[in-house]
Amino acid sequence: MIADTHPAHRAQTAIKLALSRMAKAVMDLTHNSIALVGLSIAAIALVLFVRDDLRDLTERHALTWLLERQEAKNDGMPMLIEPQAADRATAVHPGDLPKPQANVAFWLSRKYSVAPEPLSALVAEAFYLGEKIKLDPTLILAVMAIESRFNPFSESSYGAQGLMQVLTRVHVDKYEDFGGKLAAFDPVTNLRVGVQVLFDCVRKAGSVEGGLKLYVGAVATDGSDYVTKVMAEHLRLRDVAAGKKVPVNVPTVTNAATELPKLPALPSQPVSVDAESAKASEGVLSAS
Repeated sequence: MIADTHPAHRAQTAIKLALSRMAKAVMDLTHNSIALVGLSIAAIALVLFVRDDLRDLTERHALTWLLERQEAKNDGMPMLIEPQAADRATAVHPGDLPKPQANVAFWLSRKYSVAPEPLSALVAEAFYLGEKIKLDPTLILAVMAIESRFNPFSESSYGAQGLMQVLTRVHVDKYEDFGGKLAAFDPVTNLRVGVQVLFDCVRKAGSVEGGLKLYVGAVATDGSDYVTKVMAEHLRLRDVAAGKKVPVNVPTVTNAATELPKLPALPSQPVSVDAESAKASEGVLSAS
């Protein structure tokens, strides 16, 4: 065989040999690097498994890093996720209520520009309490409408607070069963305490009209204007509950108090609407 002495061929052969050696070196290095990374991860995992303090520190740093990335993604506005937040919302789907209650909830929603879901929870509670103490639930809702227009955080210049505008400083004892006076701003708690106060006033006065005057604490006037407003709204709500069509912008009836039929006799002893007795209504509020 004659040796190939052509310079170009020898150079090509040398280049191929060099590239082959370089590729083999890269493959060996890659394999060794992967093995090194795997060993490093295994060593770190073993250390973290043995050392609780290092594991906790690593978790905190990782969580901080993830939160910083989330904040950067939201342009500095962190998204505080709370999947169970709906559980504490005072809201019920109107479709879950009996027809008369749903009628009232939708009508009040349109008139007072309040979402029907939270109103449905209040309507359901008013009907439950009204049945319990023999007080017309539409009267309870009428008081709520005139007092606060269904604003659970309202406060008057006299210090009356919440949906039913209860004077918290006067009735602080009634909030003890609900965790203290800050419960005045919990819609359902304020409703329960307000109903207790209203019931006591009606029982003391001997009539709904007289009880409303005591409830509002009329000083500068005889309270007749307040009574007229509440009773007019009460009559409208009764019609709405009965399925009658009632416009939401009906003007106040000037003599509504005289048009109301007599309500059933109230119990001779006060009925306590405390936290324990009110648990029976939680099934309605948690149905949603």
